[in-house]
Amino acid sequence: MKIVLLDGYTLNTGDLDWAPLKNLAQCAIYPRTESTQIIERAADAEIVLTNKTPLSAVTIAALPKLQYIGVLATGVNIVDLEAAQEHNVIVTNVPGYGANSVAQMVFALLLEMTQQVGHHASLVKSGAWTACPDFSLRDRPMLELAGKTLGIVGYGQIGRQVAKIGRAFGLRLLVQTAHPEKYPQEEGLEFLDIDRLFSESDIISLNCPLNDDTMHLVNTARLARVKQGALLINTGRGQLIDEAAVAEALDDGYLGGYATDVLAQEPPGEDNPLFSAPNCIITPHIAWATTEARQRLLDLVVENIAAFQNGTVQNRVV
Repeated sequence: MKIVLLDGYTLNTGDLDWAPLKNLAQCAIYPRTESTQIIERAADAEIVLTNKTPLSAVTIAALPKLQYIGVLATGVNIVDLEAAQEHNVIVTNVPGYGANSVAQMVFALLLEMTQQVGHHASLVKSGAWTACPDFSLRDRPMLELAGKTLGIVGYGQIGRQVAKIGRAFGLRLLVQTAHPEKYPQEEGLEFLDIDRLFSESDIISLNCPLNDDTMHLVNTARLARVKQGALLINTGRGQLIDEAAVAEALDDGYLGGYATDVLAQEPPGEDNPLFSAPNCIITPHIAWATTEARQRLLDLVVENIAAFQNGTVQNRVV
């Protein structure tokens, strides 16, 4: 049996150990793979692992030995699941490995917008504080979180961790999820529809998966419902928002701020409308990438493959 990992660099830049994966079978690990290289590299592999390298219907059909696709992430939209099912290829993912890290990033972005730490630190280094006649220097408003309303879109493992942290900050919590009946009613937690959440929240955190129902969930019409000055945070997927609509809302000053770790195109083009929008913070898809989260991800990938080899598939998507 042979394992081919198409894009291992973002998971392991050299600080993790590939040995547990290599101990499972013959293993070829590539840092990156172009779409034109997939078939050649994976031609004799029974197991193909991918993080963000797409596996289309055409590619899956061209790999006759393929039995198993392991996605090194929670979202699986980079695999044509219908094609995998048609060719009897098992697909697994890795849920939950980064819930703590992503929730931590939600609040890192939120605190940057409300406390303006990076901006004011840059003022100190620029000499502005040295030249200031007062003991305290601030040139942007800062906001206190206690008593504000946080709307959480999506209530999986990440959304629940965001709620836990939000409760510690004294935030009122609103949640929109497709299946509220799955969750017990908790004190200080209200389940409501997406439009009410947008109209009542001071802060909105997108923690839902990307699918046909959530594509451009945040658009011009929905942005018209938000409170003046509301803050929007996206650590889900870039396509959850219409980037041009969000940029326009920021330009108009209606949306108070947008902080995102994800964009619709990654890496982005130079013409992304968010780059020139005011009160916009963009980080390069790093919420998932703490050392601890990446180690958990690698451990779970190994566990998934070992289970497949033993005939008991875990974390199966199709």
